[in-house]
Amino acid sequence: MAGPALTVVNACTRHGTGGSPTTVVIDDAVLTDDDRHAIARRAGTSHTAFVDTGTADVSRVRFFTSAGELTNCGHGTIAAQAVLLQRSGGTEHHGRQLTAGRVFATSAIRRHDGIEVWFDQGVIALPDGADATGGGIIAALGLQRTDIAADLRVASSGAPRLLVPVRDRLKLLSIQPDHVRLAAECRRLGYLGCFAYALSPTGRTGVARMFAPAIGVDEDIANANSVGCLAAHLLDTTGSGAIDIHQGDRLQSPSSVSASATHTAEGIVARIGGVVGALTRC
Repeated sequence: MAGPALTVVNACTRHGTGGSPTTVVIDDAVLTDDDRHAIARRAGTSHTAFVDTGTADVSRVRFFTSAGELTNCGHGTIAAQAVLLQRSGGTEHHGRQLTAGRVFATSAIRRHDGIEVWFDQGVIALPDGADATGGGIIAALGLQRTDIAADLRVASSGAPRLLVPVRDRLKLLSIQPDHVRLAAECRRLGYLGCFAYALSPTGRTGVARMFAPAIGVDEDIANANSVGCLAAHLLDTTGSGAIDIHQGDRLQSPSSVSASATHTAEGIVARIGGVVGALTRC
C-alpha cells in the first residue's frame, strides 16, 4: 500500500534562495504515531509536519524528527501553512493552527518570490539563572567564556532552549560543536538545544546557529521558534523586540526569519515570519 503524498518545502528562504527543506504530509486518520515516525525518518529532511485538515476552521499540525515527536516547530509551521495556501489555490489565507493543545493565528500570502507566512508564537517564558548551568554547553560548543558577549538565557515557547550570545559573526561561524557532549548536556539540563547568535551593532539584525543533537538535529538550517525567543529576550533586556536573523550560511543554505515581540498582560509574546520558496510534491 502506497504511503501518503509528501511535499518538500524550502522554508524561511533568503532573497528567494536557500531555506530549510521541510516535509509536509496531509495526515491520514489511519496513520499511527509509529507510521509518522517512520515517515519522518524516511523523508530525508530534518523535520516533518503532519497536517490534519479534518476541521474546517482549525488545522491540527504535529511535528516529528528522526528521533520522535516535537512539541512544536516554527519553520515547520511556516511550511505547513504554505502548503495549505497552495492547496487552496488562493492568494491569501488567514487561519488558526492547533499544535500541542494551543490554538494560534496564522496568515499566508503569495509574493513574487514565494509564500510569506506569519504566526503567533504565544507567551515566551524567560527564566533566569542560565549562566550558572551553561558552562558545560559553552565547552561542548568549543567556546571560551571570553567568546560570550553577554549573559546566557533560557527561553521557552513550549520547549526550553539556551540562548548563547557570541561576540562576533566570525567566531559564531567557526563553532564546531562536540555533538555527543552537547546532546548529553542538553538532555541533562532539559533543553531542546542551544541557539548561538551574534547581533549587528544596531541590534536589529544578526546571524545565528541552532544546535539540537539531543533531538536528532545536529544543526538546523532555520529555527524560527528560537528567533521568536530571541526577540522576547531582547525586548526584556533592551526594550527593542524586532529582529531579523540570518541562519544556514554554514550549511550552504541561507535562510532568514523575522520576529517581533511585544508586552501583554499575559507576558511577552512574539510573532514570527518567513518566506517559503519551492514546494515539491514527492
